[in-house]
Amino acid sequence: MGAPTVSDNRRIRWITLNRPDAANALRVQDLDVIAEAVTTDLAGIRAVVITGQGDRAFSAGMHLDTFRDADREGSRRSIASVGRCIAAVRTCSVPTLAVVNGACIGAAFELVLACDLRIAAPGVRFGLPEVKLGVPSVVDAALLPHFIGLSKARELILTGNMYALEELGVDRLVSRVVPHEALESAARELIEQVIAHSPEVLTAQKSLFETWLNCSLRESVDISMDVFATMFDLPSTTENIAAYAAGRSRSSRPPAG
Repeated sequence: MGAPTVSDNRRIRWITLNRPDAANALRVQDLDVIAEAVTTDLAGIRAVVITGQGDRAFSAGMHLDTFRDADREGSRRSIASVGRCIAAVRTCSVPTLAVVNGACIGAAFELVLACDLRIAAPGVRFGLPEVKLGVPSVVDAALLPHFIGLSKARELILTGNMYALEELGVDRLVSRVVPHEALESAARELIEQVIAHSPEVLTAQKSLFETWLNCSLRESVDISMDVFATMFDLPSTTENIAAYAAGRSRSSRPPAG
């Protein structure tokens, strides 16, 4: 046990954080494994699912040893590795789903926020305890206000305390809450609904998520319209429109008899 495990099954790539004796805490080398898994050898892979080993924790974030004796330059290199990994997840060309099976802390919380979709077990707890270590929360902690609102996000970050999912607003943070034993099946069910659509449209939509995060409203609208138009160069778009129209036509027919 140690480095995250990566396995492919039925068009889905599963990344499992795999240090359960240390609450699946991450080391810098683990970040490289995750980043590689979401950016390389994706031919035939339609989605990526990230979870933690066991039922105690999704992940406690970066292992404390990462920063215990770090100086300015060393800490900068480590946090840059965190940033690169989480950016790779956020901009992954296929849909990503975090399965939060236990406590989710620090950089692991940011990793979860970077995913497209999230499901969780009841009562799981989240936190960004960086202020308790004398450092600010950074990287994709910047996404937190989009999920739970500015006031609650600042409270969570400034106190450094742990919060139960239910305190943060279930519907704001995750798509589903299911028992531990049903997490894997729920993940498969949700992700299969997503990957039923064409790879081209999912990649285009994901690129627009990033545009919407980083550009002004006017620029986002202009880019979105350009992406919309370019989709009509693809045979898959014509095929999808025809299939959707046929399905609508069938569903609107009165029953026989």
